[in-house]
Amino acid sequence: MYGLSFLKKMVAVLFLLSGISASFDACGSPGSAENPPNVVFILVDDLGYKDIGCYGSSFYETPNIDQLAREGMKFSNAYAAASVCSPTRASILTGKYPARLKMTNWIPAPQEPVPFLNQLPLEEVTIAEALKVAGYKTYFSGKWHLGYGAYYPEKQGFDENFGGNWRGAVNRTYFSPYDLPNIEDGPEGEYLTDRVTKEAVNFIKGTD
Repeated sequence: MYGLSFLKKMVAVLFLLSGISASFDACGSPGSAENPPNVVFILVDDLGYKDIGCYGSSFYETPNIDQLAREGMKFSNAYAAASVCSPTRASILTGKYPARLKMTNWIPAPQEPVPFLNQLPLEEVTIAEALKVAGYKTYFSGKWHLGYGAYYPEKQGFDENFGGNWRGAVNRTYFSPYDLPNIEDGPEGEYLTDRVTKEAVNFIKGTD
């Protein structure tokens, strides 16, 4: 998937949750208490409904995502909780409408006409926290954009965090040196999307 042209224009948020001693077959068979499924959740920034092949795109080539759709499940009647990044992320993590979280705009947008929170409150229960209670090891990689240091993924239920910080975009460039919090620079010229993907794959391979 490294070469997909649409991914070259954005930093994907990878939010990966790997179950301990779990197995998950290609068809997505449900697990049990003794054999829970692994969970991999990928949220792509600025992705339109018809930007991938399985939903009708004839411009962008997304063969791997299309295969997931063929072999798994595809939703055809759904909507995003918000049209911008931060409230969408907050809603996915908590299962609540952005308005109930008092997070109705991207961070840190102008506080007009109605003030809103610039962070996901720590008292909210996230899906990562719920999965940890069930015995999962949790990992976050990519764009967080849900508050500053005290509200980073490590404070919201994730055991490990690669790259999740307060920023909503890269710092000038997608190529190393990145000059970003929570991301060590790689070899000069390394591409950020490739690095995020590599770190996520390494986490999965290293989790029993």
